[in-house]
Amino acid sequence: MNNDGITLNLREIRAAAGLSLSKAAEATGVSKAMLGQIERGESSPTIATLWKIAKGFHLPLTALLGEAARPVSEVTGVYETVQFPGSIGVKIVFPFDPLLGAETFQVTLKPGQSHQSQPHDTGVTEEVYVLQGSMEVLRDGAWVALEPGQGLRFAADQPHGYRSLETGASFLNMHHYRQAVLTQRD
Repeated sequence: MNNDGITLNLREIRAAAGLSLSKAAEATGVSKAMLGQIERGESSPTIATLWKIAKGFHLPLTALLGEAARPVSEVTGVYETVQFPGSIGVKIVFPFDPLLGAETFQVTLKPGQSHQSQPHDTGVTEEVYVLQGSMEVLRDGAWVALEPGQGLRFAADQPHGYRSLETGASFLNMHHYRQAVLTQRD
């Protein structure tokens, strides 16, 4: 994964918030050492770490992905997939739109792969719509089976997760933010 964009965005976001690494660590639950490593480009953050940072700064995930998920074409707005080591692949479909309070991703799960997610910021709702393969979504402590063409909406400010069956799966993952969140810096 190219984390140059994550490095730059995290440094800019922290500076704009006027926070030291210590204060940013307190706000996000990510250690000062790890935040420093990410800012210096010495560590590629996991998707779980990015969500902790996003939650701590009350930001959408796309505010952190930046150049790591750069558009393949400025004309079409198609983005590259960010493959997190040992984890899911995430492709921005629509970056965060402050007027809609939403962002959309295409997520890829390998056959038999599972991903557990910690609660997102208060009021965040997710929608999952299966494009390919069979999968299950962990919602309210129970796994719900979904096939292509089926979707599910759930509160994402509680633990949740996704797992594919033998075929792997690809799905749209929409995040809706009820609270006001900051937009990416231009």
